[in-house]
Amino acid sequence: MSVTKVPGFVAAGMACGIKASGAEDLAVVATADGLPVTAAGVFTSNQMTAPPVLVSREHLVTTGGRAAAVVLNSGNANAATGTAGRVDAEAMCALTADAVGCKPAEVLVCSTGLIGFQLPMEKILPAIPKIVADLGGDGGMAAARAMMTTDTVPRLTVLTGTALDGGTFTIGGVAKGAAMLEPNMATMLAVLTTDALLDATTATDLLRSAVGVSFNCLTVDGAESTNDTVLLLASGSAGPVATDEMRAALSDACRDLAIQMADDAEGSTKTVFLTVTGAANDIEAAKGARDTANCQLVKCSWYGEDPYWGRIASEMGAAGITFDPSTITISYGGQVVYAAERAQSVDEVALAAHMAGRRIDLKVDLGQGDGSAWVVTTDLSHAYIDENMRTS
Repeated sequence: MSVTKVPGFVAAGMACGIKASGAEDLAVVATADGLPVTAAGVFTSNQMTAPPVLVSREHLVTTGGRAAAVVLNSGNANAATGTAGRVDAEAMCALTADAVGCKPAEVLVCSTGLIGFQLPMEKILPAIPKIVADLGGDGGMAAARAMMTTDTVPRLTVLTGTALDGGTFTIGGVAKGAAMLEPNMATMLAVLTTDALLDATTATDLLRSAVGVSFNCLTVDGAESTNDTVLLLASGSAGPVATDEMRAALSDACRDLAIQMADDAEGSTKTVFLTVTGAANDIEAAKGARDTANCQLVKCSWYGEDPYWGRIASEMGAAGITFDPSTITISYGGQVVYAAERAQSVDEVALAAHMAGRRIDLKVDLGQGDGSAWVVTTDLSHAYIDENMRTS
């Protein structure tokens, strides 16, 4: 049930006609009583910022980090739509607020889909009272489906932790994302709910920390979206939670959603977990990891199930980081394929089996220091090109 697994939250999803296919394209996540709770958001750093992002940011500032509902649509990003797009995003919030019973500033808004098209408000506005009327404790899956664009499966997560009073707290989440996935988030929307007691400042700090070790470690194609949004609503009904406990739990929830995105990225056949160690520092480790993960030659070798270490070593050497060819070690599936400036003997059958699987484990040690970084990425297939060479 994802977001609705957390007591006090309801959700719904429906088709309102944005998508020509007739698939679900409108979702709402809200508090069951319509009252605002602590809220936090992390948004795209793309300066071509979509109006829904601008509106949600402003609402969080206006309320001091409080929200009662999130309204989301798919099939249209409401990006590059100027003043009219801003008016439409505000209208979605106002109508949702009327239906939920809260203030317009206590509603956050998200959109995802094609850039540069005005929202069909004649379809969205009549649907909002209907979807709010359908809000329920079993609506998490429907909301997750309604957020999807080129995703093939909904993304949901639920986990529990221990509160300070010995009881439990819960985190639930829904998300979408399949392409334009690059650190500094991805073409993604995510809504997380929790019953942990958090103030707005702490919630924001914890969410940024969680995004930093999850969505910001995901890259599919090196392209950053205009609409990326991760939101957290915290009701507080489970009482206070230790900061470290909450940080770990929220990070795990976000990481789970990020990996689900990689597993269903557009056209991908491989999910690659790349760990870089032995860098001069963490910043250089991250630079080497991201450059390698986004290299088209490297991605093509993964698609071809080829553990060719040469492309990995070349990309690391070109990353502009501290590097020495004599100290780099490269491993696939736990087997060292390159070290001490020469190819290494491997179990060819085991290595081929590893490369043939959906998930590939790649480790690179640079032998230069204690810096490390982790990235999850994908291969580059013919299907990715087919998906992205057209807008409809």
